[in-house]
Amino acid sequence: MDLSSYFETMPDFYSHEEAREWFKAQFPNRFLLRTSDVIEGKKVCYYHIVKDPEVYQQYMESFAHEENHEITNFDTFKSYSTVEINEDGDVSFTI
Repeated sequence: MDLSSYFETMPDFYSHEEAREWFKAQFPNRFLLRTSDVIEGKKVCYYHIVKDPEVYQQYMESFAHEENHEITNFDTFKSYSTVEINEDGDVSFTI
């Protein structure tokens, strides 16, 4: 999945909700909230865009086990991209 075209055509957003809805429309069932944080007084939400559902699911399920996790290849990290959206609608993401 090539995300560069989405980045180039992405509109300007003025709120977190506006940006989230746009991404949900572009990536139905593949845009997942992972966590949030407050940075410099602004709430930032971190999402994953799932590129390879099978590999991503295995990766997420591995966290359910208490054993040490050893990642032996980078396919796991190629299975998703991280999107950061702050409360003002500012967006950054990995391609």
